[in-house]
Amino acid sequence: MDLHKNKGQVTVVIDLSFSASLDEVKEFILNEQSPFILSQSDENLLKFEWFIDEDTKTATLLEVFANAEGFEVLAGKVMGTPVNLKFRDLFAVEKMTILGEPTESLKETISVMNPTIKKYTGGINQ
Repeated sequence: MDLHKNKGQVTVVIDLSFSASLDEVKEFILNEQSPFILSQSDENLLKFEWFIDEDTKTATLLEVFANAEGFEVLAGKVMGTPVNLKFRDLFAVEKMTILGEPTESLKETISVMNPTIKKYTGGINQ
């Protein structure tokens, strides 16, 4: 374990709401979006995980990248694709938080989502 060593990882936390049926949302996550993201990703994507609160029809999507460039490359591959457009139809983005430092060009690209960007300060990591 390392103390206060920024390894350059970027974590994206997207809080979402949805009005579609739970079955439709789960079908999309399990059989469309996750397989598609896996097919487009490389070793820089460390996590792509969904968490759903069925009662409130809210969800959190957690994405962890080895570095900012990995985030930018994957975003460039998936933005505007049919799967991405369906994601935008099914979910409303309530809040997007980026932990780490995205590239300047990616900041510009995602600025329409009004993300909160928090830079690494310190801690313990592996």
